[in-house]
This record gives sequence, C-alpha cells and structure tokens, in this order.
Amino acid sequence: MTPAASMPTLGADSLAHVQRCRAMLQGEIRTNGGWLSFSRFMELVLYAPGLGYYAAGARKFGAAGDFVTAPEISSLFGACVARSIAETLLQTGGNVLELGPGSGKLAADILTALDDAGALPGKYFLLEVSADLRERQQQRLAELPAHLFERCEWLGSLPSAFVGAVVANEVLDVLPVILVRYGPNGLGERGVSLQGDTFVWHDMPTLSSDVQAMVDTANRDVFANVPPTDYLTEFAPQVPALVTAVADCLQQGVMVWIDYGFRRAEYYHPTRTTGTLMCHYRHHAHTDPFLYPGLQDITAHVDFSAVAAAAIGAGAELIGYTTQANFLLAAGVTDLLAGHDPRDAARYLPLTNQLQRLVSPAEMGELFKVIGFAKGGAGVAALASARQLPL
Repeated sequence: MTPAASMPTLGADSLAHVQRCRAMLQGEIRTNGGWLSFSRFMELVLYAPGLGYYAAGARKFGAAGDFVTAPEISSLFGACVARSIAETLLQTGGNVLELGPGSGKLAADILTALDDAGALPGKYFLLEVSADLRERQQQRLAELPAHLFERCEWLGSLPSAFVGAVVANEVLDVLPVILVRYGPNGLGERGVSLQGDTFVWHDMPTLSSDVQAMVDTANRDVFANVPPTDYLTEFAPQVPALVTAVADCLQQGVMVWIDYGFRRAEYYHPTRTTGTLMCHYRHHAHTDPFLYPGLQDITAHVDFSAVAAAAIGAGAELIGYTTQANFLLAAGVTDLLAGHDPRDAARYLPLTNQLQRLVSPAEMGELFKVIGFAKGGAGVAALASARQLPL
C-alpha cells in the first residue's frame, strides 16, 4: 500500500486530464443536489467518454501501465484457459466470447494454444465497449498469423443464442459498487459531496429503496455477525446483472469467470470493517478514489456467492469454484512447463518465475478464484476436477 504523499507526481498532460475529470464530476455532483452515489462516481471516473479511466488513452496493462494481469505475466495462463475450454469447443462446434479483453494478450494466447490443440473456433468474439482498448487489441492481435486474426470479431453488446465458451478475466472487479455503512443508527449509503471544489465523503442516514431491497436480499448472510459499530462495505448490483445477462445469452456451452474475491461469508466478515475498495496507479495501490480521477483504476473484490446465485438463477449449472492455483494445476500448467527444456535457462527460468507468480499463495494463487458454469451438457474438466472451495 502506497501513502498518498508517496504517489508518483503527475506531468502536465496527466494533471490537465485529472482537472478535466474533476470538473466533470463537480458538475455532476452539483446537478444532483450536492450528493452523488459512489456507484455513479465510480462509473464516471472509469467509463465517462473521453475522460474515464477505461475510455481515455493512457496505457493500463503491463509493466508500463498501472497493474499486471495474469495474461501479461505469462502465456501459460492463456494456454491453461485454452486447455480448459477446448473440449467444449470440440463438443459444441461453438465459438469463444471474451468479455473485457484488456490488452488482447489473453485472446492471443488462447487462440495460439487452441490452434496447437486443433480446437480453433470459427470465431473469437471480443466484447469491448472502450474504443481506445478496442484499437489496442486490434493492433496486438493483428500480429498473429492471418488464419488466427481473421477469426477475431469485435462486439459492442452480448450476442444472442451463443454456443461455445465465454471467458472473463478481471472483469467483475471494475463494475461500480455501492458503499454501505453500518453503524449504531443502522444502514446508510456513503456517497460523494463537495467542500468548495474538494471531494468529501458524505453518508446518507438511510438507503434508497432499490439499495435497501438489494441489501435485504443478502442481509441475513451479510450482517448477521457484524457488530453495529462503524462497518463499511460494498455491494455490486452490476455483477449479478452481468452474470445473469451472459447466462441468458448462453444457449449451450460454458462460462468461466476469473477474478479476485471471496465467498459471501468471507467478503462480509466482521473483521473486514473498511471493505475492499482499492485504487491502482503506476503499480502503486492505495485507497483514495479522489486522488487521480480518470487516471487511476478503482476496483472492489468480487462476492462469488452472488455470482453463483445469479448464474444458477439464470439456468446455468455450477461446474466448480476454486483458486487460480488449483485451476491452473488441474489444467496441466506443470505439463506445459515440462514441455520446455530446463537446459535452455534463458527460456525455462523466466517461465518458472512466471508460474510462481501465478500459483503462489503470496502472489495470485489464492486470492484469485475461478468459477465456471455450463448449459446444455457442456463442462470444464479442469475446473470440475480441481479441489473445490465452499460457496
């Protein structure tokens, strides 16, 4: 965790972008009577056209960006995902749909591995709403052999009656969250107000009817063991909404979600009194969403119990829920490593270091989870055979 005073200083262009984003947010707050839900604040700073973090042009992924995802760490990750969905593609003759493809690295690795396995889909659909990221993905995937790149097709919305495999890596954690405070006077919603032109937290003493209904749905599980002191947490209504929409569009096949988070009992644990909200800028993590609006990522951990309930409620069958480490091991990541000659130190040693980052409990292995669902008799053997976690 990096203290705000130790964060990197901004150059003139970056500072100007932050100032434009702040002005947009200030206008939104004033238009809404001086108070803005954090969910709306987060939506704007991440997705506002031309200003939001995912809508503007700054580099986000990899060593030169703000954070590193598993596909950026190693092609072993994408190869394991490909292994896990190859059976479904061969069984159904379906396609691949990747949600939020990021830099395009995962798509490139999956296509390459499926080609090697003789399981290429007719189409590899990439659902991307950011014009900037779509352009970056197209540039990267254009470097693939022509017979792979020609299978790539970009979408702006979910298809209907989809058959095949849906893959989503680190998509759910960037969906806007509602902040709920539980104190001696009950539940209230935390939002954003202004003191002059400065953003400040402002708690409403009650919840709106829609937020109250959402909290009531999970209230027994969430707050049963939480003392009514000063407890701050998040609810992400767009997570079950997206999972439901994807499950509804899946006619036959599987969907695999990979992200960091917990089951509900762990997420809303009595000791997790400040929630999971986190910001990322140039590989520095901190907890101040007001610091660099428009330049920094804002995330929250995923409630995988909510993911499971949404998918099952939409008619999908749970295949499995496990850690990223268990999933990769069950998918044969060590076999992939064994396919490289240990005597080729220049190639082999970096791969072993990459594998360590992917599976180590101190890195991504335990915090990141993999949850999968199926429709129409499909499955993911690597996920079903891995050691399961309770939901």
